[in-house]
Amino acid sequence: MAADTPPTDARRKLVFLAGFLVFFAALWLLWNTPFVYPLKIFVVMLHEISHGIASVATGGSIEKIVLDPYQGGACYCGGGNAFLTLSAGYLGSLVWGLVLLAATNSRRIPTQTLVFGVGALVVLLTALYVRNGFGLAFGLAFGATLMIAGRKLGPAASRILMTALGLTSCLYAILDIKSDVLDRPHLESDAAMLAELTGVPTMTWGVIWIAVAVVVSALAFWRAFKAA
Repeated sequence: MAADTPPTDARRKLVFLAGFLVFFAALWLLWNTPFVYPLKIFVVMLHEISHGIASVATGGSIEKIVLDPYQGGACYCGGGNAFLTLSAGYLGSLVWGLVLLAATNSRRIPTQTLVFGVGALVVLLTALYVRNGFGLAFGLAFGATLMIAGRKLGPAASRILMTALGLTSCLYAILDIKSDVLDRPHLESDAAMLAELTGVPTMTWGVIWIAVAVVVSALAFWRAFKAA
């Protein structure tokens, strides 16, 4: 009986590309369904905690975080560098997505452990900073669900879940900038507050942020494709 031949480099890349396209298409088609809704609220939480991290890193503090069921939220910060704190939201959720994908693809830590760790982090951040009913209920329930999933799911299912968290965070960052800043520049968004602070128009910040998000996501995809 002949031994199985290992897949060629071209075949591995083709499988990677096909898998990514299928996953991305499914995420896109299910974007406005209840299946993706919890992931979107999760990314909103990452957005708000990114504001808080920037504030703390520049000498400020996190007073509280609120999340609402309409995919909105706010991080109330005391002190810190206002420019960096305001800039950290959309780009922060992008960075979180890249970190989740990188951790999943590194394979140095079992994916079940990663899922459990993300869940524990969500529970911890919720308990420390979230201060409204919906936000508390969501954060504790979502985090606990991930912790249970980390204990119950196998490696393949855990990898799919981690990939979904990472891809949703990257995609949502891009779509959120487009929706909040480019499509509706009159909204009181991070870009609008930054415009008031700097004198640079809201639309300019939106273009800069979405350009950064698209370029960084494309580079991350290319790196993963080459490593496949």
